[in-house]
Amino acid sequence: MSPEQQLSHLTAGAAKVLSEKELLEKLKLGRPLRVKLGVDPTAPDIHFGHTVAIEKLRQFQLLGHQAVLLIGDFTATIGDPSGRSATRPPLTRDEVLVNAATYTEQAFKILDRNKTEIVYNGDWFRKMSYEEILKLNARVTLQQMLQREDFRNRLDSGQEVRLHELQYPVMQGWDSVEIRADVELGGTDQLFNILVGRDMQKDEGQPQQVVMVMPLLEGLDGVKKMSKSYGNYIGVSEPPQEMFGKLMSVSDELMDRYYLLLLGKARDPNGHPMEAKKSLAEQLTARYHGQSEATAARADWDTRFSKKDLNAAELPELNISELPADLSVLSITAHAFKSAYNLEKSNGELRKQFILSGSVQLNGEKLTDPTFQISPAPGDTLKLSKKHAVRFI
Repeated sequence: MSPEQQLSHLTAGAAKVLSEKELLEKLKLGRPLRVKLGVDPTAPDIHFGHTVAIEKLRQFQLLGHQAVLLIGDFTATIGDPSGRSATRPPLTRDEVLVNAATYTEQAFKILDRNKTEIVYNGDWFRKMSYEEILKLNARVTLQQMLQREDFRNRLDSGQEVRLHELQYPVMQGWDSVEIRADVELGGTDQLFNILVGRDMQKDEGQPQQVVMVMPLLEGLDGVKKMSKSYGNYIGVSEPPQEMFGKLMSVSDELMDRYYLLLLGKARDPNGHPMEAKKSLAEQLTARYHGQSEATAARADWDTRFSKKDLNAAELPELNISELPADLSVLSITAHAFKSAYNLEKSNGELRKQFILSGSVQLNGEKLTDPTFQISPAPGDTLKLSKKHAVRFI
């Protein structure tokens, strides 16, 4: 691609680029750009929301640029305060390194391992003397730190902000100096920290990095950001059939967002929406589990829902002995969604959208009375919606 074509491709889907003009100038240099993405492995598993910036890093990598994945083995022990309403609980370095091993293994399902430079910021921060740390802190002001909305909101509401949290943007900024980054990627909540990196590079006489922040990915509900705490996430390590099924449950509007942010391309507007959704689900499942598993997951989904042959399909299983004491249609439907698909549904939503509409069926028989008591037997199938069903054991 020409520099102009690269610019158009790389900025697609980004929430903000500072600036496109600077990025074009760097692309015209004719050398691989050093593109930094910093990750703090505060948990072992990642979901699709975490992969949005990794996918953008992959796009740079495919165009011949140098992907630099920075593992915050030092900063993770402090905890990124971005978007937090309270101080993060501290992690030990051993906990961080265990998480990092899993995190990077999952990231390499997207990135080319052999063409990715891995760096750890503990390599320089653990060597710093207290005098060097003081000099680093002298580069920023308290007024700058308090411009951060999350810090300001906590102070205004009487919540504490620990001094070590103020160090985080300083350290992330210094990472960019150490790496000599040309571009830094992150979520929209990272904008302040990445701008600190630009300032520090300027102070060091380095060319300033381009800032590229990605939007926060909406979860399966299409409203809130993807998060385990909201129960609207798709985990990278989830089984292929579960991953495929969750992707088939998204709305058409959300499907377009997932195409752009997770696959880095637009959906074919001339294709049928259902076929496009199956293709999206198959491509993403193949990315994390391989093509054969993705093909099998698609075939299983077709068996369950396109061919409506639930008896022949592999379904999530619910143990009858673990069902709630209340065996009403409403109670069991809520339990099935939560246990089998990790989806929280309100009673009102269950009644209106699933039970009264006739979607909930036991062995093909519609259950339209939310209060009706049922006694499922082993082998019975409960259809919850067009895309969700369970088998009792």
